[in-house]
Amino acid sequence: MTLRWRLTLFYTALLALLLTSVGVTTLYLMRSSLIGGLDNELRGTYTQFTTYVQSTRAASELSLPLDTARNDPGQVSDSLMLARYQFPNSSLALEQIDVYDRQTLLDSLDRARSPEERAALLSTLEALRNASRRSLGVDTQRPISLSGEELSDLIRSSSGQMFLNHLVQEPYRSAPTLMRLMVVLTPLPQVPGGAESAGVFGPNDGLSIVYVARSLSTVQDTLSQLKNVILLLFVVGLITAGSGAYVLAGQALQPLRRVQRAAERIGGQTLTERVPVPQTGDEVESLAMALNAMLGRLEDSFDAQRRFTSDASHELRTPVTAISGHAGYLLRRTNPNEQQQESLKIIQSESARLTNLIASLLQLARSDSGALLLTREPIFATLLLSDIARELAPLAQAQRTALTTIGQEVAFEGDPDRLKQVIINLVSNALKAGAQTVTLDSHTVSSAAVGGQAVRLSVHDDGPGIPADQLERLFDRFYRLEDSRSRDQGGAGLGLSIARGIVDAHGGRIWLESEVGRGTTAHVELPIGNVPVLDEDDVP
Repeated sequence: MTLRWRLTLFYTALLALLLTSVGVTTLYLMRSSLIGGLDNELRGTYTQFTTYVQSTRAASELSLPLDTARNDPGQVSDSLMLARYQFPNSSLALEQIDVYDRQTLLDSLDRARSPEERAALLSTLEALRNASRRSLGVDTQRPISLSGEELSDLIRSSSGQMFLNHLVQEPYRSAPTLMRLMVVLTPLPQVPGGAESAGVFGPNDGLSIVYVARSLSTVQDTLSQLKNVILLLFVVGLITAGSGAYVLAGQALQPLRRVQRAAERIGGQTLTERVPVPQTGDEVESLAMALNAMLGRLEDSFDAQRRFTSDASHELRTPVTAISGHAGYLLRRTNPNEQQQESLKIIQSESARLTNLIASLLQLARSDSGALLLTREPIFATLLLSDIARELAPLAQAQRTALTTIGQEVAFEGDPDRLKQVIINLVSNALKAGAQTVTLDSHTVSSAAVGGQAVRLSVHDDGPGIPADQLERLFDRFYRLEDSRSRDQGGAGLGLSIARGIVDAHGGRIWLESEVGRGTTAHVELPIGNVPVLDEDDVP
């Protein structure tokens, strides 16, 4: 993954985390605010309801369902109709535990230590609550009810009240509604005056449980809408931030990409070039300056190496020529004995090998410095390979190797002498390896490496093959296989290095493919170049 994408994903993920935190916090605060507001409304409704119950006779009639009020108004007093009008959005219920006061109830709960005693106390309280329950806006068949644990928490509560989210079955609804429920355990004093009221409320300070409930649908709808808005903002924000981060990262990395492209173009023959230094005043500018300084040091080092190679080659050529000449003179003009003749011939042979080595080093020095001159002209592939086959035929026949040429005729542009040197080197390597069959092949290919149509010249042999881990190393200077016959035949390990330099100068590429025990194939891929359109009569 590129640095640009990593930066984009990092900042997008960071923003996603921030937006998620903000969204969750906003939803939490909004929910707390809405629930807090609803709780305040429930407190107000509770105050109004208890005041209303204490001042009217409606408590004795709250158990009548609302449809009774519609179907038989004579059974319902005006106070009940007024109660429904006063609390249209609330579900209300009242239960009396008039045989207990608060302290007695706490003591009874504390004394009920065993599960059996606790169950008996809760059963007694349940009977009292069921017998005295009055409700408004609640289905009488499915009243509001607290579990034993919830009732115990209510009794032990220091404030005598608790808030719950509870399912409440309203009249004329098929399914219960989730409501915010306020439950208060409080003494509800008897309203003096009238035996009828006294029969309802009981003793003056008897405890009552008051239920005030209101639907949470408004809160849920508000939170749902807010959640949708936050989700929309989250998606839009991430898309916008991701796109912006991608664009900004691209702009910030643009100078670095220019430096990278310039650095990729610089090679051993182009060390005089430098990467552009962006005037950004940041680390990219410092990096470009450091790269240029490093390239300057490399250029000086390469120049010193090339000068040494060239100067040493020139200086060595004269004494080697003199040694070879004097050895030949002694062989021709004197009468050495057999041992002396052998020594002189060894001197001549080694002088010739050293002369070839000096010539190879000079050619490599020119190639490294970019001074390798090419004489480009149209070349016919099969004609070039046929000439090479004829030239090497005596050598191939001497070791009983079949040397053949196949493929299609391809016209391309190049230096025939230099390319001939490359192919001869490849065929010579095959012969030195002991191949019994060597085939020269030519055909056209479409190559992205050379930028379009190309000619591929291949040398196939059935030699012993080369291990895969050594294929690329064979192009290193002075590198030779340990079991290579070229070591016994005087090879210096520079042939493939020189071949690669010549091919690189043509803008092509060279590589080896091999399988141990099956043989080796050397490929040379060259651009077609600017070849004029030729008639059949122009092809020799």
